[in-house]
Amino acid sequence: MSITKESELLGMQKASEAVACTLKEMVNHARPGMSTKELDNFGAKVLSGFGARSAPYLAYGFPGWTCISVGDEFCHGIPRRKRILKEGDLVNIDVSAELDGFWADNGGSFVLGEDINQHQKLVDASKEILHKAISHIKGGTKIADIGHLMETEARKRGYKVIKNLGGHGIGRSLHEAPEELLNYRNCLDQRRFKKNSVVAIETFISTSSTYAVERNDGWTMVGNKGGHMAQHEHTIVVTDGKPMILTEMNGIFNAC
Repeated sequence: MSITKESELLGMQKASEAVACTLKEMVNHARPGMSTKELDNFGAKVLSGFGARSAPYLAYGFPGWTCISVGDEFCHGIPRRKRILKEGDLVNIDVSAELDGFWADNGGSFVLGEDINQHQKLVDASKEILHKAISHIKGGTKIADIGHLMETEARKRGYKVIKNLGGHGIGRSLHEAPEELLNYRNCLDQRRFKKNSVVAIETFISTSSTYAVERNDGWTMVGNKGGHMAQHEHTIVVTDGKPMILTEMNGIFNAC
């Protein structure tokens, strides 16, 4: 969507606060021995406290309130009672929701407890790349140039990007134009970011794979060549200068 009046900005800020606080609370609440379903139920309670409704459930009938992916799961992981979190797990939580007609989206990967499996470097790379990408976005910036920046920064760190996942416009629905804000340069893409537009910018930084493929459950995605992936996402408003990060309170940049 494009912000055209103060009430629209206020609506997006409230929806973004709901998802950002829920993500932060879920990360803080997660602990070894907890099931991903228990963590999802906790997130559902936080969301409902804001009066917000789960976006993946509303839009797609997703079998959970939030997406929780663990280990080699890249994204869209289904919360399950039998999926028990362990010390050192690479965990990704993606929280999106609708509130009073406005939709917001954010997500983040983190290492649960001690980094015994050596995932923190990947997590840090994803956060740093998202931070740098957002700092380069303003009205008139070519979308493909941001994708190029993301892939270049990933390669510098020894990682790859997932080429069939990307960010998207958001606001009056979960996915809007511009779609396919990819993590690499598509030289055929001549689109530019527009001032006052609302977009969800996200990284998909991988150790081994370049494509995500769906598992038999119809939701969970893993890498075509295995490995692990870290994702971080903010909902932002594009301006003439520094973007307005609506989900900044989720705290994923605190260590950047």
